[in-house]
Order: sequence, then structure tokens, then C-alpha cells
Amino acid sequence: MNLPEKFLERMKERLGKEYPAFLASYEKPPYKALRVNTLKISLEDFLDLAPFYLGEQTDWEENGFYIEEEKAGSYKEHFAGLYYLQEPSAMCVGEYTNACKKERVLDLCAAPGGKTTAIAAQMEGDGILISNEIDAGRAKILSQNVERMGIKNCAVTNATPAQLTEKFPCYFDLVLVDAPCSGEGMFKKEPEAIPHWSENNVALCAARQKEILDCAAQMVAGGGHLVYSTCTFSEEEDEWQIRAFVERHPEFVLEQEHKLYPYLEKGEGHYCARLRKVGGETKNAKPYPIKRNAQANKAFAEFAKDFFAVLPKGEITTLDDGRMYLVPAGMPALGVRTLRLGVELGEFDGRIFKPAHALAMSVKREEVKHFVALSPEECERYLSGETLSRELENGWCVVGFDKYPLGLAKCVNGVLKNHLPKGLRKM
Repeated sequence: MNLPEKFLERMKERLGKEYPAFLASYEKPPYKALRVNTLKISLEDFLDLAPFYLGEQTDWEENGFYIEEEKAGSYKEHFAGLYYLQEPSAMCVGEYTNACKKERVLDLCAAPGGKTTAIAAQMEGDGILISNEIDAGRAKILSQNVERMGIKNCAVTNATPAQLTEKFPCYFDLVLVDAPCSGEGMFKKEPEAIPHWSENNVALCAARQKEILDCAAQMVAGGGHLVYSTCTFSEEEDEWQIRAFVERHPEFVLEQEHKLYPYLEKGEGHYCARLRKVGGETKNAKPYPIKRNAQANKAFAEFAKDFFAVLPKGEITTLDDGRMYLVPAGMPALGVRTLRLGVELGEFDGRIFKPAHALAMSVKREEVKHFVALSPEECERYLSGETLSRELENGWCVVGFDKYPLGLAKCVNGVLKNHLPKGLRKM
């Protein structure tokens, strides 16, 4: 691997006699892992259902496992959101966030969603999770992963840290800053990042991280926590960044800190720090403004009578474009561009209600009246966008395998019309 010479010089100076072991780690293939999504399936059940061989548990996550499968994202279990593919050392962040039920949590730099989905599992669907990404394209991918994993208590926003700071001063019990960085720990996994590395880029990343951290500090409630992580080895972006932050913000105390190197750990490398805000106030925010549309609610109620065995709990809001969401209890007014708000129920076109894929991904089999269990071959056909044959009563149903949803279909005269969004289908 053709690593930047200046990067190697910096690492040799930093690691001293351990440098040869660090360099030798680049001769090994990158580690791969998955994390079981306990919002949808228990660890025990997944071990029985796993579609390919699982290695040993990862060192930092009890629901994480090393894997060797090259196409782990192509299985129906992945489409169903039963697991999330994640670089194993990045799983150490979950140990530092340790989010609890009923907390208010912000993942400030969240795409593509690895840490958000881990936090959501820790919260067990109880509390408020705001998952933000400043880049619009990456925010869309984040939103899709939140949807696939069936997370109900999350809003996905596309805003700058400064915009969120203005809306949520002293509000969150936990803020995670998984900061954009120089990515030195990703060189094996993403070799295309190597040519972009430079000392100047390290300095630019450190300056950007400082700004993000200063915004994040203002959003942490008194007694709350700030967790900071990167996938780089640069001290300017890691230890020195946190030391400088504590000097600027003496109200924060460093509680834990850990740096993972690929020659010492079974992962590509990560840095994580957990800080507590000593004292300070806690502020509330205005509740999310529910927009009620009598016609839309009536259309949804008619759909719900035939679709649900157990009605979902929560307030329904109808946006100006007709999209309807089930708003999580306690969700604050956001006031920034929002891609996802709790569970997207579907869309009211002024006449009828059409359910959304997100609705199917958020339910359990026992919560719906019509669940069509597909064979493995039928699952492949469904995921490829094909129609299927079933002698069923006309109407909407959830399709999946075993008890795990894959999406929606509509039965019309013995034909299951496929409503899996085209962008999510297997090519």
C-alpha cells in the first residue's frame, strides 16, 4: 500500500519502537463486522438465523461480530434491517455513548448512520434522537438507514451545527460528535482517501472540528455528556483537540479517552473521548407543532382498520405536501430542514391514503393483520422488484420472511403488486 511519506514519518515519530508493528498491520486485509439490530431481533434469534458464518464477537460491542462474507449487504436479512455493517473499531463509540431510555440525544455528524443506529438500539425506542448530517446527499443515505433499521423515535435533519445550536441551547442529555476527519484509520478500507491526505488537510480538519465542538458544547444540558470520536490517528484531531476544548470550556471534564491502533486491536483504528458537563442549566424546547388534516386523518383511519392488528401510538402530523408522520412523544420543534420525522406513515393525495415503505419497516409481524411470509426464492424476486402470485383478499399487506418485514405489496385479484421503492431494489 502506497501510504503518504509524510504520514509515515509522523507515525514513526509518534510510535517509536512500535512503528514496525503499525506498518506491518497494513499488510493484512481490513477487518469487517456487523452489529445485530436488537430493535428488530434478539441476539439469540439472530445467531440462529444468520445467513452466513459469524466469527468471534467484537471487543467493543456485545452484539457485534467479525465477518468474512464479501457480499454481506446482499442478503434478505440485511434488507430487513436485522444487522448493520460497520467497521469493528468504530463500534467502540457505543461503549462511550451508552445512551439510555427517555434521554434527549443528538448525533451531530451522523451519516451514514452507524453510530445513530447503535444509539437507537441503546435507547430501545424510548426518548428523542435527532440525527443530523450537513451534506444533503449523505443525509439521504442516513435517512434510508434509519428507515431500514426500523427506528421510530428519530428525526433526521440536514442542518449546520450553528443552526442546531440556535434551536437547542442546553437541551441534550448526550451529544455525539463523530467528526469529519483526515481518515487515517480508513486507508485500508478506502484506499481512494490516501491521495487526499496531507498535513494541510489535517490542519483544516482540526479547525473544522474545533468549530463543531464549540457548537456542540452549547447544546449539552447541565450534567449531560459530550462524546467525541474520529477515525484518524492525528493528535491534532484527537488528544490535542480535546485538551484544547477543555481549556476553552472548563465546564467540561474528560471522563474517558481511548485510541485504537490497528496493530493493537482487531480494527482499522479509532479515537473516542467522553466528557461530562459539570453543572449548567437544562432548557426545554417548544413541542413539535402538529398539523392536523381532518380529511387525511379520516383516510388514514380507513386504511388502518384493515391494515393494523395493533394501532400505533403517537400524534399524526400531515405536512403541506401530504406526507403523514407518526411523531414520537416529546419531539421538539426542529426549525431546520428535516428529511425524516419519526415514522413516515404514508401520503394523502387529497383523496386516498397510500402507505410508505417506512411504515412496513417499522412494524412487527403481530402488529399487522396481513403479513405474507415469502419463500427464499420469492424474497429474491420481491427484492428485485417483481410481482408475485397469492390468492389473498385485495388490499395492502406487509411481505417478508419468517416474521421480519421487507416492505409493502398490494394484492389485486391474486397478484401481489410490488411497492418496494425502486432505489432500494437489488440490481
